[in-house]
Amino acid sequence: MTPQAIPARRRRAVVVGAGPVGCLAALMLAKRGWEVSLYEARPDPRLSSAKAASQQRSINLAISHRGISAIQAIDGSMAQRFMQTAIPMKGRMIHQLDGKWNSQLYDRDGQCINSIDRALLSEYFVNEVSASENIRVFFQHKVLAVDFDCRNITIEDTNNALTTTPSFDFCVGADGSYSVVRRQLMRVVRMNYQQEYIKHEYMELKMPASQDDEGCMKFALDPNHLHIWPRHSYMLIALPNKDCTFTCTLFAPSEELDRLNTPDIFLNWFRLNFPDALQEIGEKNLIHDFTHNPRSSLICTKLNPYHYKDRAILLGDAAHSMVPFYGQGLNCGLEDVRILNILFNQESAMSTASELLTDQEDEQMKRVLSRYSQERHKDLLAINELAMDNYVEMRHLVTTPIYLARKALDNLLYKISSPQYRSLSSLIPLLSDELYSENEPRGWLPLYTLVTFRPDVSYDTVRRTVARQSAILTGVGFVGAAMLLGLAGVWMSYATKSRYR
Repeated sequence: MTPQAIPARRRRAVVVGAGPVGCLAALMLAKRGWEVSLYEARPDPRLSSAKAASQQRSINLAISHRGISAIQAIDGSMAQRFMQTAIPMKGRMIHQLDGKWNSQLYDRDGQCINSIDRALLSEYFVNEVSASENIRVFFQHKVLAVDFDCRNITIEDTNNALTTTPSFDFCVGADGSYSVVRRQLMRVVRMNYQQEYIKHEYMELKMPASQDDEGCMKFALDPNHLHIWPRHSYMLIALPNKDCTFTCTLFAPSEELDRLNTPDIFLNWFRLNFPDALQEIGEKNLIHDFTHNPRSSLICTKLNPYHYKDRAILLGDAAHSMVPFYGQGLNCGLEDVRILNILFNQESAMSTASELLTDQEDEQMKRVLSRYSQERHKDLLAINELAMDNYVEMRHLVTTPIYLARKALDNLLYKISSPQYRSLSSLIPLLSDELYSENEPRGWLPLYTLVTFRPDVSYDTVRRTVARQSAILTGVGFVGAAMLLGLAGVWMSYATKSRYR
């Protein structure tokens, strides 16, 4: 008697959080054949009410090669459509207190990072997931609890207060810094968790579009730069939008913002520290944003592991919130999805399951998730530290002679060693199949180039490479100082002898 074949079904995934990372994770799973339900507590970002609410928080993101290559690895045509909404920025424009400014290019080969409107980005990804046959999207659905052992999630539809408990095979937590999925996961995982609020907060401001002689809209500043007003313990930055406006973000210590507690005090302080920016923003606009836009905290979270058995994982800010000063929060989160997708491929994880084996652990999925925690942890620690270091550079060091001299030496060594230029398009085939390049980069590469324009190099490798290069530069500095002291000693000896002849 021939045994009956065990019926198979498509595996069910729930993704919590419909931000860029959650949407890309949902698309990745859907393309692999999973049946995906995507839950988001907030309203549909395409609704006018949601757009109005988004104006009070950061609406700009900087996407660079790591993020673009991650989207490309999941869907190449989607990446091409996505880039049409971005504005390339070739460098930093440093605004000094006296009104002078200077451009600091990001890369000798002209590579750029890209400014993109957060609202446009959210709409873009939501449109993509909504068009997928394998994905169902639920807005205003709040996660109340997750039972990972029973594989079900309790969801409240906040429109009508109805509660449901759908089952899943795999749960992805991409629900941000204050992740509900992470809190639920900590009940069943022996998770090492660290949270830190830094002493600075931020506030969003808006620089309106200017007009040319014919009354047409134009940018008030060069749109192909990220503009920075560094002022030691605080700074202002501005990123361009497609409508010719700039989104400005003021970063300052909490106690400094506490002192600026009235519109007049804030206006006078802003006039003293950012006079050229105030001229473009306008006093009325500045006061409006000061009185209407909230102050927001900056948080770092570190944890390990990121998964539970064969059935749950944390991605994006839910796993690794970081300060925004390297522009890598979005890029790192999207890269999480690329890494997970490649591990699925390498472990041959299936998109179907036997109905009779639902209570058993899937060894392939278990290896995928275990490898993810092992492979990703050191990289996430590295970029968290690099992002914090870059804040000191952006708010102060970019104006100091020592920084400028060291950057010039860094670029000179980069030019002399002349490592082969690796365009993003040349790296895409590799990054669609492999986690990173097998070999460490050859030649001398600046830190910013490694982090931003070399997605084939892991963050941990970046940290180790730059530590080695910094040791060399420090050694060069000591040698140079010793030579100068030696020359000075010889000159003084010669001068003394000449004096007493």
